[in-house]
Amino acid sequence: MAERYRRGDDAADDRPEDEAFDETSATDDDVDDDEPVARGGTATRSKAKAESADGRPKARSEARVGFFGRIIRFIREVVAELRKVIWPTRKELLTYTAVVVVFIAVMLTIVAGLDFAFAKGVLWVFGNPS
Repeated sequence: MAERYRRGDDAADDRPEDEAFDETSATDDDVDDDEPVARGGTATRSKAKAESADGRPKARSEARVGFFGRIIRFIREVVAELRKVIWPTRKELLTYTAVVVVFIAVMLTIVAGLDFAFAKGVLWVFGNPS
C-alpha cells in the first residue's frame, strides 16, 4: 500500500510547470472599492437602508412601526419559530422524563448521604452536647 504513494505517482507531480499557480493572476486591482467588504463579522463600509418591497427607500412614516405592530410581529415570529421545532413523540417524552427523574433521585441520594456523613463527622469532632 505504501508503494501506491511513491514520489512521481501523484497526478500533481505529472503536470507541467507552466500550469503552476500564477500568483500575479489574483491582485488587489480586481477588488471594486465601491462594494462593501465583509470583514468576518458584521462590519461593512456603509449601513444598509430600510427598503420597501419594491426596492425604494422607505419613507420615515413607513419605517416606524407602532407598539401594537411590533407586538403582532413578535407573535408572528414566535409562531414561525415554534413551527420549526421538532417536537418529541410521546414515547420519547416519557423516556426523557424517566431519565431526568432517575438522575435527580440519584443526585438527591448522593447529596443526602454526604450531608448525613458530614453532620455525623462534625458531631464526632466537636462532640455531642446532649
